[in-house]
Amino acid sequence: MHCSFCGRSADEVDVMLPGIDGNICSDCLSNGYVALQEYQRQLSSSVTAKLNLSTLPKPADIKAYLDLYVIGQDEAKRYLSVAVYNHYKRLSQSRDDDVEIEKSNIIIVGPTGTGKTLLARTIARLLKVPFAMVDATVLTEAGYVGEDIESLLTRLLAACDYNVAQAEQGIVFIDEIDKIARKGDNPSITRDVSGEGVQQGLLKLLEGSIVNVPPQGGRKHPEQKMIAVDTKNILFICGGAFEGIERKIAMRLNTHVVGYSSAGDRVSREDRDRLLRYVAPQDLRSYGLIPEIIGRLPVLTNLEPLDRAALRRILTEPKNSIVKQYVKLMAMDKVKLKIDDDVLDYVVDKAIEFKLGARGLRSIFETIMMQAMYDVPSSNASTFRLTRDYAAHQLETSMFDAVLQSR
Repeated sequence: MHCSFCGRSADEVDVMLPGIDGNICSDCLSNGYVALQEYQRQLSSSVTAKLNLSTLPKPADIKAYLDLYVIGQDEAKRYLSVAVYNHYKRLSQSRDDDVEIEKSNIIIVGPTGTGKTLLARTIARLLKVPFAMVDATVLTEAGYVGEDIESLLTRLLAACDYNVAQAEQGIVFIDEIDKIARKGDNPSITRDVSGEGVQQGLLKLLEGSIVNVPPQGGRKHPEQKMIAVDTKNILFICGGAFEGIERKIAMRLNTHVVGYSSAGDRVSREDRDRLLRYVAPQDLRSYGLIPEIIGRLPVLTNLEPLDRAALRRILTEPKNSIVKQYVKLMAMDKVKLKIDDDVLDYVVDKAIEFKLGARGLRSIFETIMMQAMYDVPSSNASTFRLTRDYAAHQLETSMFDAVLQSR
């Protein structure tokens, strides 16, 4: 047999694939695959696919989808749904339109374990767009040890197999944005390379510019091949716990006195844990974010601390809830898992006691179920009942309980 493309015989190549009227060797097949990928890349970069408004989920549909995975946080869901919907309406706008719609990046303020990352990831899953999550704590100013600002776009490119056109319509979630706050009011003492320096570097990304991105991430090198990415259509969602910002909110509210009553009097009657609902851009500035970066994050919303009822619902109601995951794990071993209601109340009480938020629910449940997950697959049992006494015994005898109490 000879290859119909290059003419070589089967003895000269690794593999020869026969066809009806011809044959193809492995080398020609590999070269054809590379050529097809290059053609698709050029096609996608020259013609950017427009989103169809008729198929784009409406804000109410986006919120309904978020409700399936995230419990509570209705106000934040509405903010996110409207902002994301308007952003993708902007992408579908005709280029010859006289009114140019500006991009609305989002910043979410909320305690740890309240669902900031989950909200962003769930929206990206619904819209089927490239999504990348990066941690701001590893970023440093250009020229210093750490990752360059442009490296966060490398993960977005990797999420869409380096399709630049798709990446330019994606979503980037920058977590721990509060960790790059300005470290001091006097910048002349030393360069703030992991604080204000990172904020200055993020300005061009958030506003929209053509950025040269290293394909493999890491540091830039003069002779390294770069990928040009236009960030004007990338939606940036920033999230942070902003630990201690409640004090700055309280100070600001207490200074606004009008007549016989003041905002501080009103807030004093509210739950002190709910002060984040009054967060404003000036609070972010006093915390350490520079005014330029606050102006490029026009949509500001907050996540409320999770109360006992919300934590209880998180255990069972979402599609991928912790209880449903363990029921599925047990079912794969043909074991039916039964959980008493007071066990769920016990887990919630421990999460509130240790102040772990929703993220702590899984840690506690993992600790309780560890021994059962070890023993049950080897047994012949068809059912396993999880009682409160068993849960309390497993948690109290674990190192998890001792470590948390020592904090």
